[in-house]
Amino acid sequence: MSLEFVMNPASPDRPRVGSPASTEEQLSLVNEASRRIGSTLDLCQTGRELMEVAVPRFADAAGIFVHDRLVTEGDFPSRPTDGSAIVRRIAMGTADRPDDYLAAFPLDEITSYPAWSPHARCMATAKPILYPRMDAGTARDIAMSRRRPAVAPLLANSSFLVVPLQARGRVLGLVVFTRTAPSPAFHPQDVALAEELAGRTALCLDNARLYDRERRTALTLQSSLLPADLPTAPGLEIASRYLPASDLTGVGGDWYDVIPLPGHRVALVVGDVMGHGTRAAATMGQLRTAARTLASMDLDPHEVLFRLNLMTQDLDATQIATCVYAVYDPITHSCAIARAGHVPPVLLGPDGRTELIDLPPGLPLGIGGDPFEMRELILPTGSVLTLYTDGLVESRDRDLDSGIRDLRRLLECAHDDLEDLCDATIATQRPGDERDDIALMLARVHDLSPAEFVTWTLPFDARSAGEARRLVRATLRAWGQISILDATELMVSELVANAVNYGTGPIELRLLRGATLLCEVADRSPQRPTLLHPDLDDEAGRGLNLVNRLAYRWGSRPTPIGKIVWCEVRLP
Repeated sequence: MSLEFVMNPASPDRPRVGSPASTEEQLSLVNEASRRIGSTLDLCQTGRELMEVAVPRFADAAGIFVHDRLVTEGDFPSRPTDGSAIVRRIAMGTADRPDDYLAAFPLDEITSYPAWSPHARCMATAKPILYPRMDAGTARDIAMSRRRPAVAPLLANSSFLVVPLQARGRVLGLVVFTRTAPSPAFHPQDVALAEELAGRTALCLDNARLYDRERRTALTLQSSLLPADLPTAPGLEIASRYLPASDLTGVGGDWYDVIPLPGHRVALVVGDVMGHGTRAAATMGQLRTAARTLASMDLDPHEVLFRLNLMTQDLDATQIATCVYAVYDPITHSCAIARAGHVPPVLLGPDGRTELIDLPPGLPLGIGGDPFEMRELILPTGSVLTLYTDGLVESRDRDLDSGIRDLRRLLECAHDDLEDLCDATIATQRPGDERDDIALMLARVHDLSPAEFVTWTLPFDARSAGEARRLVRATLRAWGQISILDATELMVSELVANAVNYGTGPIELRLLRGATLLCEVADRSPQRPTLLHPDLDDEAGRGLNLVNRLAYRWGSRPTPIGKIVWCEVRLP
């Protein structure tokens, strides 16, 4: 909240208060108020604008107060049972003696006025209260109730007018106008004019309150739907940022997510719901949840986007969104990417040069039913995959192509730390207020260490099951994972034996240690394993049942040359 003390000395074009104003002068003041008050949806700025209009043309000094919770929470408090009024001063104006007024009436001060005070009575009755000349005793009582003796000399013998700020049937606060000698006292005609000024100001303040509440709601909803903490992904270092828009019209549906997949692969998602406010934020939450659900089905990126597109059309035909979805495999460094109308990803290579990933743009989600295209590429060690929304590269002063060129130049600057690169990107690409929010995700590729990953190629032979047991036992001992050794050895033996019996060779065995221990057995047969329920006298069919019982989870997925059957074991 920005507060400012308004000093408006009289000038030839801004006459000081004098005798009762004519009808023409009153209309002129009201017209000026209509033109100047409410230029922004900011409480304090609106208060300052009233001060600039009223001082010194209508009063020698003035102050505007609103409910404290109106400023901090955008809501109305319950009325105190003792009839007092708790208000916050958001603006002050004076024609002279600014130091005295600022010392006696500090800005942003929260004051509790007692029930007998004109301030509390004005808010309780929603009617103006006028002291043609405030006596010294009343001025002293008001000063002592606030424990500010300096207030009394400024109020004594002044013409004192308190007017409620009332809009849409509710009192938001009050305005205090004072005239000091030799200015004439307020009269009934002035009271009517003060009510007109206060009424116009109150409506603008209430609009600002509603705007602020809507923006708070949208931001709260959006932040609650974004991931609080990103999961660790083997083979990737990930940093992300979300930056809300500078105003409500830009609080939209930008989101990002990191979704763990079977095989310690990971899905990286960045999306942008077109539209603004709580509706866009709510749609974002639905799409993010749907993307996570589809990811659990281990679908390819273009299939995920195709189903998201159908779901978006079912949600709301008027809502559309863009999205980029990537799946990274830390073992092979392969990355499969598809996008739906989204800005193109940028790849920063280990040599420090950037490139736009050549990827068909596709239509945004919610438009049409065309399939999406996917591209697979190998991410070199040390490269950084950059996913972002258009708010990072497009603004009122910069087109999309220029913004992407600026982003690429920025990424090519040396930044060893990914968090620093995130901060520098946001600060440089968006130096000031913008009307769109931003989601940014950076993912740097690194090799898996021997303490994380091992792989072996086994011959297509029945003896490979025994060799697999030996290799697993030796590796888990070296990794210090003795407690899961027996169960893991047994499951790997069954998976290798299953590959020998029902697949074709050669066979690859991999162990990857992350949040869990991943065991993968790959062969050249596309036929996926089937979980059977053998009878007591059957001699086969129990291997996968054993895996199903011992593993944390297990499954299979196709590869270009066959399949992978995998299982995960919880680490102690």
